[in-house]
Formats: sequence, C-alpha cells, structure tokens
Amino acid sequence: MKIQSKAEGAELISIQYNGKERLHDGKTAWKRHSPILFPIVGKLKDDKTKIKGCTYQMTQHGFARDMIFETIEYKENVQSYMLKSNEETITKFPYDFILTVTYYLNNNTVTTEYKVLNSGKETMPFGIGGHPAYKLDYGKNYIEFEYEEEAIRYQLEEGLISKEEKVRIGKQFVLNQDSFKNDAIIWKGLKSKKIWVKNKETNQEELEFTFKDFPYLAIWSKENAPFLCIEPWCAVADKKENNTQFVDKEGTIFLKPKDEFICSYSVKF
Repeated sequence: MKIQSKAEGAELISIQYNGKERLHDGKTAWKRHSPILFPIVGKLKDDKTKIKGCTYQMTQHGFARDMIFETIEYKENVQSYMLKSNEETITKFPYDFILTVTYYLNNNTVTTEYKVLNSGKETMPFGIGGHPAYKLDYGKNYIEFEYEEEAIRYQLEEGLISKEEKVRIGKQFVLNQDSFKNDAIIWKGLKSKKIWVKNKETNQEELEFTFKDFPYLAIWSKENAPFLCIEPWCAVADKKENNTQFVDKEGTIFLKPKDEFICSYSVKF
C-alpha cells in the first residue's frame, strides 16, 4: 500500500492498494481529492461572518485547502505539513494559529490527523473537518453502521442548513444515484464511530471508516460521479436564519491561548 500527498492544501492525493487507486483522481466531476476544511466547515451565509465586531469573508469550507503548506516530513509511512497564520490568513480570520496535517500509513490503514495550536493571546473559535473522496461506484453500495442508528439529519438549501429532523436510520443506509440530489447528507449524534461501505450484491466490504473524534458525519457525491466522500466534521454550515456571528456558529470549537486541539480519522481497505 502506498500514499502520496502534496503541499498545496496539505492534500492526500493518492492511496494505492493492491495495485488499484482508491482515492478520487481530482479530475472527473470534482477537482479535489481529500481537502481539509479549516477554519470553517460548510458555507457561511453570504460567504461572510462577523468576528470581534468586524466582517470577514470566507468561501465554503475555508481557506486552508487552497494554501501552500510547509512540508515537515515526507516518508512512505508518514507525511506531515504545517500552515502558520500569516498576513493573508489574518485578512480572513483574525487569529494566530499553527495547523498541522499528518498522514500515517500502517499496513492497509491510512490515518489523517489534524492538530490546531492557538499561538495567539486570545481564545480562538474555529471549525475543522475532512472531505476525502474514495473511488467508488456509490450507487452499488450501502453503508453499514456500528450500531442501530437514530440521529439528527440536516437538510441543505443552497449550502445552508434549512431544516433539521430526527430520523431513524437503522443499521444500514442504502445509496443510489438520487441520494445526493439535495446536496450532502449530514448526520449529528450518531452512536457509531465506525462505518463500512459494502457492495449491495455481494456484501463485500469496500472500506472501513473510523471517525471517533467527530460529532458530525456527512456523505456526498455528484450525480453519476465515480467517488463517495465520507466527511468527518467538527462543525457545520450556517443555518439560513444565522445571526452572522462566528462565535454562535454551530459546532464551533473554542481553543484557549497556547492550547492544542487534535482529532483524527482512519480508513482501512
């Protein structure tokens, strides 16, 4: 098994397993492979938010995925990158931080770790999440949960949360080509911290995904696209009736000066 990543966005761009590529190529239907979402997850209302009385602009999922990270380590089994706050980030997000993204390869498991250090002198609010796209014909698969599930499901409208309702999911969630006609499927409050993607016909396991550090899980793809995104999140998009105050954004993490926040997720083939 081999992995490959790049400094642009600290993005994982390849997972080779048994001679086959398991990560999306970043070309067909969607230009990304596995972007990091920071310092927001999802969309802001009007792409704007208010922080400390001032208005700041950020596009969906934040700026980290489009920035050049410093390469800290690049080996076959460990690849690590760092992004420090700078003149560009301060214009969008007025806090000092050090964001480290590390990929660990252990046999047939890839673990992605996010580490956020508040290097400033005031409490820093932020959101963070993953967006890996695995090479799958999702219409032929179903998701199996660790436990029988009942959870909050969010409905999006133009990228913003327009509705939330408690739904019974059960042990399996069957995917089809219409699954994402209303954008991503987002769940909050899952008991399961591990899921499996399995083939409908053979029940053969495609992958195992573990997300113990994340309170939200989203799945997403495009119509007839050859991938499925499994997205562990620590925050969500703005609601349609959002008051635009960043500190009131659902799921926001508040990190004290010099403190560090660490979360990780794993995929096993």
